Amino acid sequence: MRRRTSNWIQCLHQTTALIPVRAVEFFQGTLDSTEEIETARVFDTTLRDGEQSPGTSFSYDDKRQIASILDEMGTHVIEAGFPVNSDAEFEAVRDIASATNTTTCGLARVVDADIEAALDSGVEMVHVFVSTSDVQIEDSMHATRDQVVQNAVESVERVVDAGATCMFSPMDATRTDEAFLIDVIEAVTEAGTDWINIPDTCGVATPGRFQAMIEKVCAHTDARVDVHTHDDFGLATANAIAGIEAGADQAQVSVNSIGERAGNAAYEEFVMSVESLYQVDTGIDTTRITELSDIVEDKSGMETPGNKPVVGDNAFSHESGIHAAGVIENSDTFEPGVMTPEMVGAERKLVMGKHTGTHSVRERLHERGFDPTDEQVRAVTRRVKDYGAEKRRVTVSDLERFAEEADVERTQEREEVRA
Repeated sequence: MRRRTSNWIQCLHQTTALIPVRAVEFFQGTLDSTEEIETARVFDTTLRDGEQSPGTSFSYDDKRQIASILDEMGTHVIEAGFPVNSDAEFEAVRDIASATNTTTCGLARVVDADIEAALDSGVEMVHVFVSTSDVQIEDSMHATRDQVVQNAVESVERVVDAGATCMFSPMDATRTDEAFLIDVIEAVTEAGTDWINIPDTCGVATPGRFQAMIEKVCAHTDARVDVHTHDDFGLATANAIAGIEAGADQAQVSVNSIGERAGNAAYEEFVMSVESLYQVDTGIDTTRITELSDIVEDKSGMETPGNKPVVGDNAFSHESGIHAAGVIENSDTFEPGVMTPEMVGAERKLVMGKHTGTHSVRERLHERGFDPTDEQVRAVTRRVKDYGAEKRRVTVSDLERFAEEADVERTQEREEVRA
């Protein structure tokens, strides 16, 4: 697991008590509107689609730990895995289902053995899926459209008759012939499915097109609608939100956006967008998002980029002199304002490097117990900039060395603390 420090500086930040903050007043401006969404549920698929990331394999203990945190945070549904996949997978899904309070879901193809395994695992929801795009029907399944509809209906009926909540997915929905997609949706609706998930399996949707698609789906079913979006073009979270705006009740997401190929809509991005930009209370404890992200990063073996929204090391870090000076005065100047580091269990950092200004250097020197003159601040700032320009990290030790070489005096209070 990586340290929560920036690439440029080590431990040069203020520690702030983590206070649960929700519904910060929305900013005034051209985008001052928060009425598009009334509610939004979160279906987490980190343990299923997330684990399908190339090279990722969660152990039994990994799955239990991640599921426990998701449960404690208030996640609405946890897709714990694919029970028929192996005995170990079945055991993990079964134990998660019995140990968590939230709804637990198991994945199943429209195959009897898959559905039986999911039902036997004790999950409250069974997620059955079948390909509906012609390219997958013909070249992957080697079946016909009629067979797809028949298998879908029979599988939904089997889950419903067993008393479990049924979710049905027409896989590759965004590349499916529209008329056929509607036929499938109407057929499984009549068969009694509780949920219809619309997956953008190959990540080809755009927000406007996906929104129109979900509106049409909602007009042809009485079931609740869920969306599952992939990030092949970097649009997964935007598409998921577009789906919610269009009338879907729920989005399938994964922590740190991990998943097949480029991944899924990100748990942290979706939740914080809904909470902060739309001012909708998801019921999720957002203050544990950073903790959850760190654990998934560690267990998945997939490093989270520094510029990753919400959970990246740089998400609340500032180096530029103009930005740092503004943030020191008021953090809303160069941060969203409606999303603070405290809201996601993170910390704000003013980092030292090539772009650092005097305001930031003065602040950091005061924190380290120095009492610099204006001239000394400028001298240390020049050293910091030159050092950072060589693509070297400016650490606490470096800053103190620059200050001492500039003959900056320490305050008595700091001397006593150091003693």
